[in-house]
Amino acid sequence: MSSVVISKTEAVPKAEPVDMKLEVVLLGVSDVDRAKAFYENLGWRLDIDVASGNFRGVQVTPPHSEASIIFGKGITSAKSGSAPSLVLAVDDIDAARNDLSARGVGVSEVFHYTAGPFNNTVENPRVDGRDPEGRSYFSFASFKDPDANEWLLQEIKTRLPGREWQSTRVRAVDVATLATLLSETAEHHDRYEKTHAEHNWWDWYAPYLSARQNGSSPEEAAAAANRYMEAFKVPPR
Repeated sequence: MSSVVISKTEAVPKAEPVDMKLEVVLLGVSDVDRAKAFYENLGWRLDIDVASGNFRGVQVTPPHSEASIIFGKGITSAKSGSAPSLVLAVDDIDAARNDLSARGVGVSEVFHYTAGPFNNTVENPRVDGRDPEGRSYFSFASFKDPDANEWLLQEIKTRLPGREWQSTRVRAVDVATLATLLSETAEHHDRYEKTHAEHNWWDWYAPYLSARQNGSSPEEAAAAANRYMEAFKVPPR
């Protein structure tokens, strides 16, 4: 029987890690209805509220968050008030504080950490006021739910390099932007249509729009659409 020996100098390709998304955090509460009302008042989306026998589970999700919280009755892994500091990333901490205050939620003044974010190893770790240098990740505010579970608002205006996963999903485009892009597509397609035989306009639109959404210039997108149409053998007039 022969065996394969891998040289120390040979590079062994690393397997891509399996996608793992933080989906749910279990939160302990003493009064399910009170907690549900509190989080719905924040504008959080109610995903489920299910009950079976002595069990009840409620899931809510912060606006545009991909992670949710679940609380209820019979969720023994989380005790009431056991979450000392859950973090909510916000683009504008002042706007977030104003929104919470308008909803009747008691929220702290803005503060920063003396020794850096989340560092509680020094005496009086939290200092009033924004981060003196105005850096992302360094300015905070806090509030608590009725069970004293604490939430931290962390202002992140610009993420550091490598702090975002590359997404394969096409991002949603607002109506105004889409209308402008369609108008631009029609303009470039008009030039193609005048010099080529009859064809389905959507066959040209699709590769053009795809290229533009992936960062190509209008000229590059038009060239990509032309190449795509050549595959269908649309002859010039």
